Amino acid sequence: MPVFDAAPARSARSGERPKVYDDVESISYADEAPSSFDFSPPFKPRRNWARLGTYLAVVFAVVTLGAAAAIALNGVPDWVPIPRPTFAEAQRDLQLDFPRNRQDKRTLPNGTEFFGASGTVTNIGQQTRNVPTILIVLRDARDRVVYSWEVAPPKRTLKPGESVTINEAVTDVPKSAVAAEIGWKPD
Repeated sequence: MPVFDAAPARSARSGERPKVYDDVESISYADEAPSSFDFSPPFKPRRNWARLGTYLAVVFAVVTLGAAAAIALNGVPDWVPIPRPTFAEAQRDLQLDFPRNRQDKRTLPNGTEFFGASGTVTNIGQQTRNVPTILIVLRDARDRVVYSWEVAPPKRTLKPGESVTINEAVTDVPKSAVAAEIGWKPD
């Protein structure tokens, strides 16, 4: 049979004397700190890194597929810094002829800059063709685009062997413009 000391001993941890209870029913554990061996809250559940990684991969895949679909439908946005062609590809059976000697850049007496261009579009094929919009681009000495405008052809369809003459002029072009390029407007 164990022997108990009548004088209560000091607790090694807190320096206080342990509580003595006469009655087992009156014991309350609310005052005591939770044990590190308890299974009751407050405990944190473990993170499942595999599940979190799977969720992130699914979200990444959905965003990537959405971006790819948007680019496929609408093309690359204009704010993306990638080089784009200035002109559309050559049109089948349509020939542009805007010779340099029929392009005129000069300063008018009132001080405004003037640019004029004259040329022809010819259908050299065997079928009737639709004539797309023409784009005229003015460049400076560093080959940068300084001015551009679109020209609607006077006739939208050309029969085989038929041609149409285009005369176009604009004012208030930049003084830095030194060269002109003429081609089909991209879609």
